[in-house]
Amino acid sequence: MSPEAGESHAEAGATSAEAGAASAEVGERPAEGTVVGRGAGPPPRYAALKFLPTGTRTPRQLRHLRELAHREQELLSRLRSPRLIRMYDALTVDDPDHPELDGATVLVLERAEGSMAALLDRSPRPPHGPALLAQVCEGLHQLHHAGWVHGDLKPANVLLMKDGSARLGDFNMAAEMEGTHAYAPAFATPDYTAPELLWSEVTERGTQIRPSADVWSFGILAHLVLTGTFPLPGGTTEARSDAAVRYARGTEELRLSPELPAVWREIVTDCLARTHEERAAHDTASLLRRVERAAGASRSARLPRLRPRRRWRPALVGTLATAALIVATTALVYATRDEEQGLTYGYHRCPADSVCFFSEPNGSGEMCSWDEDDADWLSGADTCRWTRGQPVKSIFNNSSDDENGLGAVAYFRGRDFTPVGADVTRKNSRNRTGCTSQRNQGNLAGTYAPLSHRWIARC
Repeated sequence: MSPEAGESHAEAGATSAEAGAASAEVGERPAEGTVVGRGAGPPPRYAALKFLPTGTRTPRQLRHLRELAHREQELLSRLRSPRLIRMYDALTVDDPDHPELDGATVLVLERAEGSMAALLDRSPRPPHGPALLAQVCEGLHQLHHAGWVHGDLKPANVLLMKDGSARLGDFNMAAEMEGTHAYAPAFATPDYTAPELLWSEVTERGTQIRPSADVWSFGILAHLVLTGTFPLPGGTTEARSDAAVRYARGTEELRLSPELPAVWREIVTDCLARTHEERAAHDTASLLRRVERAAGASRSARLPRLRPRRRWRPALVGTLATAALIVATTALVYATRDEEQGLTYGYHRCPADSVCFFSEPNGSGEMCSWDEDDADWLSGADTCRWTRGQPVKSIFNNSSDDENGLGAVAYFRGRDFTPVGADVTRKNSRNRTGCTSQRNQGNLAGTYAPLSHRWIARC
């Protein structure tokens, strides 16, 4: 369950864990009586703490909570991605003097400014909603590309960073694919649950789930963000769930809002196809391209910053007992951050299995993309005209596994993959200007524009 900025209660029924979170200053060593897990790397000075408290739970329930936490930690440590919230560490508290905290699992997370749920409460149909949806879809694509299903996509689990960008959070329900299915815990948020899962059989391993379930959730989310309403009739969650079941069985129709733009109507309709088989035809790779076009994300403008809020910063070292008060009241708080966060605005525009070059840092500005070699950027079938007068300032190699083993991209200042100028004297670089490995992105020096590139096995 994801913490939400400014909320004073935990959302009930979404998971088996009641969660509390607070901002904390991370010290040089963990508090006495804690066990440190392995996370995604050293945390920043300020991070968010997410508590999975003990309460009156049985040892079996506590063991299940810890398993969920470590599964989330394992997933996030493997996916260092700009659209997925990072987890830095997991602690287990050993403090018998404070039974309300003793045994709790504490997750140390990248800190967000708020959530989409809080944003929609303040501003239904936000003007930058389409841009946020493009980033949510990008996060889903990254997760699916890694072989995982989120399993609980909803506004509360879309976290908003200080720069206004969106990242997916709360991977307690996430599951790794095993062939055509994954097995997720038998918990879900009904309003965003694919209809086939509302009556599915629960086995010892959980509920069978497929990526198409996330596509359904995205369709519901998109309709809510763009119109402020749900696409199925009903004034309560239970009524809408019943309508979803009737719709899947062919006895109920979608009731898409007339305010939904035509291009989004097509996207939402495809996402909310009645069956898994129909939805599976629209995977997140193709869906992302359509969403980006609908959102007008070709220039990927800077999103508005969220409003500042008061900061609460207890020190992590020696303060876990004090934080028990937060757990007991299940208060959910995310504080702001002093430092500027790394910004990623436009890399999501890059098509799958392509390499993209941009005229501005962080994937913004003009973009040229290729899925094959190009010996001359300024002539031939595919050209990149803006590089005639502008340097390249960032790159994204968005390739997946190639059947020929070619996943890296080498680029050259000369045509026909030839070294020019300083490239000729470069050591151990095969005289190329630069090379970017598979699924890597970043800023370049910004002083030149390559004239050719080719796919190679590795950098």
